[in-house]
Amino acid sequence: MEHYVVKGGNPLSGEVEIAGAKNAALAILAAAVMANEPVTIENVPDVSDIRAIVGAVTEIGAIVDHPDRHTYVINGAFIKNEPVDNASVRKIRGSYYLIGALLGKYKKAEVALPGGCNIGLRPIDQHIKGFRALGAEVQLAYHGRVSAEAEELIGSHIYMDVVSVGATINIIMAACMAKGNTIIENAAKEPHVVDLANFLNSMGARIRGAGTDVIRIKGVDRLHGTEYSIIPDQIEAGTYMYAAAATKGDVTITNVIPKHLECLTAKLIEMGCEVIESDDSVRIVATRRLEHTNVKTLPYPGFPTDMQPQISVLLGLSKGTSIVTESIFENRFKYTDELAKMGANVRVEGNTAIIDGVEQYTGAAINAPDLRAGAALVTAALAARGYSEIYDVHYIERGYEDFPEKLRSLGACIAKVDSDDEERRAINRFNFRVV
Repeated sequence: MEHYVVKGGNPLSGEVEIAGAKNAALAILAAAVMANEPVTIENVPDVSDIRAIVGAVTEIGAIVDHPDRHTYVINGAFIKNEPVDNASVRKIRGSYYLIGALLGKYKKAEVALPGGCNIGLRPIDQHIKGFRALGAEVQLAYHGRVSAEAEELIGSHIYMDVVSVGATINIIMAACMAKGNTIIENAAKEPHVVDLANFLNSMGARIRGAGTDVIRIKGVDRLHGTEYSIIPDQIEAGTYMYAAAATKGDVTITNVIPKHLECLTAKLIEMGCEVIESDDSVRIVATRRLEHTNVKTLPYPGFPTDMQPQISVLLGLSKGTSIVTESIFENRFKYTDELAKMGANVRVEGNTAIIDGVEQYTGAAINAPDLRAGAALVTAALAARGYSEIYDVHYIERGYEDFPEKLRSLGACIAKVDSDDEERRAINRFNFRVV
């Protein structure tokens, strides 16, 4: 089993380039099959979730070319409208975007229920509500699949009961090829919702209002090929920003959209970090122990739930007592048990974590419980005194491209190992002490 070996205590320093946004790429790769012409998508991150969704569209007949590591060319002209179901698809959350894409194009879709990290209930009731409002019959089919079918999709006025990124994206895809006009109210405003809408518009869709809570869509008969580059990953950027702060480092994060990071930089400034922004980069400088603060996760433009573990790790090293409230998912504090092994003083009460800052973490053997918490625990290990081993790193690699390599470029002592012999070579290379 592969895992990371980390020697903590080195301040991160240097420059790191951010990859394309995983969450945008999952939706855009699914939407690409809606055209019967080649669609070129650039700046795609090379992570396991992306490989799973590409494998899924390939299995149902899409022609996929992969000219370089970060580019895909997809032609959906030869898709066989058959169930989308394999082991890889069932492990990722973004598989459900193929329901909206195939339903919009073919008026029929059958896709395995989505998987992903176990961070709490993530129902698809708002997706189903939207599909039914457009005229589709939706039901749970055998073997844990979702089946949606309609003779014709008709535009509708849809009010989302809760703000849901996934449901907003799925409804946009289905509605852009429905007959007539669709209005989505209480829509999600996240950057990857906007990116999907821009991508579909470049294919001939007519979508207005993405990035606001009211999205208006005029259905079209067909979509055509396009060339499109995916936005930078807001959460990957935030992870390196908070890792720089936790290790008292000085890191410039490039290929970012600073506007997307405002909720993250605001908290860093409040805690005492120096933040220097330019057109497409942000520099984080932390020279001292930071101050406590309170955080509540909210839909965009609020503080993202995907950054909650990272800021909690940082607050665990800050002065005083901080309170972190999780308002999106009810099971997102599982990592605090692992963080406590490193000396953190964290108490969880329902959807709230009370964090009393300590001066330093201590290395330990810990397990990554999910994607974002896993990255946060690596940050804790980088800031800790001594040596740590992080297991179940397959979660982390679902969403972070070249994670150990990028951290090493910033001066971190981290290696990915999969055997005792390789571990000993890593230990020797970093002058680790076997403990």
